[in-house]
Amino acid sequence: MQIIVFTLIIGGMLRLITANGGMCGVVNWLSKRAKGPRSGQLMTFIMDLCMFFDDYSNTLVVGNTMRPISDKLKISREKLSYIVDSTSAPVVAIAFVTTWIGAELSYIQDGLNVIGLQANAYYVFINSLKYSFYPILTLGFVLMLIFSQRDFGPMFQAERKARMATSNASETADNQKENSHLTDALIPLLVLIFGTIIGLFASGYNHELWNNPTLGFMTKISAIIGEANSFLALMWSSLLSLLTAIVVTLWRGSLKFSKIMEEVIEGIKTMLNAVLILTMAWSISLITKDMHTAEFVSQLLLQWSLSPVLVPMLTFILAALIGFSTGTSWGTMAILYHLILPASWMLCISDGMSVGATIPLFYNVVASVLAGAVMGDHYSPISDTTIMSSLASGCDHLQHVRTQMPYAITVGSVAALIGVLPTSLGLTSWIAFLTGLAALAVIVRFVGKKV
Repeated sequence: MQIIVFTLIIGGMLRLITANGGMCGVVNWLSKRAKGPRSGQLMTFIMDLCMFFDDYSNTLVVGNTMRPISDKLKISREKLSYIVDSTSAPVVAIAFVTTWIGAELSYIQDGLNVIGLQANAYYVFINSLKYSFYPILTLGFVLMLIFSQRDFGPMFQAERKARMATSNASETADNQKENSHLTDALIPLLVLIFGTIIGLFASGYNHELWNNPTLGFMTKISAIIGEANSFLALMWSSLLSLLTAIVVTLWRGSLKFSKIMEEVIEGIKTMLNAVLILTMAWSISLITKDMHTAEFVSQLLLQWSLSPVLVPMLTFILAALIGFSTGTSWGTMAILYHLILPASWMLCISDGMSVGATIPLFYNVVASVLAGAVMGDHYSPISDTTIMSSLASGCDHLQHVRTQMPYAITVGSVAALIGVLPTSLGLTSWIAFLTGLAALAVIVRFVGKKV
């Protein structure tokens, strides 16, 4: 319910800052710096990185903000939604302070408790990042596509069609109000961003934890975020940003109060389709959860006699399949962490491996659950973030899934075959990262076509 309220309020706020000319000011300011498709796509990527703390606000704000600029620069809606979707979740998944970190740490801790391993969940998470191949390689892949201006598969067709189309977006942007002000949009957006951060800190603050001299600053921040009510913080920050937008509009005198209320209601109406699709997507996820489909598949595969070095690879594939079928990264992590972590640890010990040899494999498994969950979420048609990315970018949802899927599968295959499996066999992770990036660069160069 909090996510639904947040989504509706965001729609109302974005409609208002569009009507008062604020979004036009943002478009005009960014347009001066985004001269072509490459710089426009790069601007979208940078904005995604700046909003690293939450994937929902990331997709909604960046998608809606960059849509008119992308239209003006003849960037396809498919490419915009791909950049938004494939930057938001990977960044949020591996950043130290995000709305995901609390769930990630709690899932990891549950697995550690089953094993009886006395280890800090945050410490395990940090050490697992050197095996988070899919999120990091995805970010690198997006940059390669942007700078090379190459695409392949359905995305190439969508981009070529967008370049050849006669766009009225340029005329629309240029003929907007001359009295548009950047601050009319910037102030509410900054309130949304910093309000979310303050809300997370306020809802998770612990006086004893904060004054504990034995803990580092980042450990304290991560622990506070872990205890925070992220959805509540998002809901209240979005409401505060809407109120700020109303005050700014009234102060500027650009719209009357009755017109402001009309625009807010119209903005809320535009998000009703998103709420309907999200509700049905969550329903499907809950049905698969209540049928215990994922647990059945997990336990069935874990009954096979496997070499411990194959467990990270199997975990990555299994997480990707569950993420695809359920459409939720968090649900995939909740299902697999308490099953896979104990199973992988016990399999290594029963195979006669020492604790020192088991630890790297264990970190790899921890990362593989998260990475596979993000990959499955990327090419799942019922994923909430995938749905929100397509809606915020104004892209047909099935077309977004169709154009993004080849890219997600390409990066996932490289991550599995060059990253997860070789490091399980003893390859140093930084060598695997460099090799994976080189392989993606070769694919972009020789498979991709210049748009």
